[in-house]
Formats: sequence, structure tokens, C-alpha cells
Amino acid sequence: MKYEPLEYIYEPCGNPKARTILLLHGTGGDEKDLLSLASYFGSGFNILSLRGNVKENGMPRFFRRLGMGVFDEQDLEFRSCEMVQFIKKLSVKHQFDSSKIVALGYSNGANIAGAVLTLSPDFLEGAILFRPMKPFKKKGPLPDKTATPVFISTGTHDSTIRATDTEDYIKILSTSGFEVTHFELDAGHNLIKDDIDLAAGWFKRLKN
Repeated sequence: MKYEPLEYIYEPCGNPKARTILLLHGTGGDEKDLLSLASYFGSGFNILSLRGNVKENGMPRFFRRLGMGVFDEQDLEFRSCEMVQFIKKLSVKHQFDSSKIVALGYSNGANIAGAVLTLSPDFLEGAILFRPMKPFKKKGPLPDKTATPVFISTGTHDSTIRATDTEDYIKILSTSGFEVTHFELDAGHNLIKDDIDLAAGWFKRLKN
């Protein structure tokens, strides 16, 4: 397999030194899916929203899965590297700082963002993971030397993700050097307003 470009939307803020929020949709979404969330996070940053290259019954995803909650880890690793290389090329094309990218992913998008944290822990400046799962069963993250901040929100009524798996995932990230902030909300797998409000507050507290 060879790396392929991803469909995307890029909205520059006009400041070459600004952060870029990387939007990563859930299963069945596309590059337009999370654009409406960006306004909750303020202004003064670029927006880069991607569409996954994989189709599952016609629905876009960022990587294949073998069943519900069972990832094709080989494809996940390939697609994660594909995405990182694509973003690096876009940073040259659009002249944004590739060292100042904060990922915001929901479900499938959160999982590929988590895979990037695992495989390339210094690539992202931060990550917002809504309803994530541990991307690799046995592969743990490489040591993160910069204490990359990670926001995680989960739902107490989410039948897709077991609470014990989330606890394990957070422990693995924390012991690898990531600075994890976790909120457990009275919700299912779908996002609620508290997810957005808490994530926006977390993002605005990030050091410039």
C-alpha cells in the first residue's frame, strides 16, 4: 500500500505562528462534520479538518476495524503514519506551523489521534479525545518527553466503551509522560454540551 492524500478543509487565521486545530470525525462523518465545534474554542487559530480514507459500508472512517470495538491494528498504524505525512505536506503547502497542532477527535477520529500519540508522541502539541478507546491492545506509547496535554471525556452510559478499559488507557498515557485530564460525564457515546464546554475551557488554558 502507498500513502494517499485525504480530503480536507483548511481555514487559515492569517497568523503563520498560530495553532492549528485538527478535526477528526467519527464513523460516517466527513471533513464538514466537526467544523461547527470550532467556534466554541475561540479564535486566532487555523482549522484543518480531514476525511478518513477508509469506507465501511459506504461510511468514511480513518482506519478499518474487524468488528465492533476490534481494530485492524496493522491498518491503524498505516493510516496514522499516512495522516501524519499528509499533514506535514499540508503544513508546507499552506504555511502553518506543524509543531503547533492540537487534534480534536470524536470516536473513530479520537482513536486515530490516540494512535498518533502512541506512534509519534511528539507530533501533536495536544489532543482532545471524545469517547476514545485504547488504539493498540499491546503496543504502548513511546515515552513523551514534552508532557503533551491530553483531554479525554467519556460517558457513564456509553455501551461501546468499558470504564475499566478507559482507566487502563489513561494510566498508560499518564505513565508514558502525557498530562491527562479526564472527565466522566452523564452521557452515552454521543457528545453533549458539557463535552464541548469542558474541552473549550481546557483548550483556552493551554500555554501559548
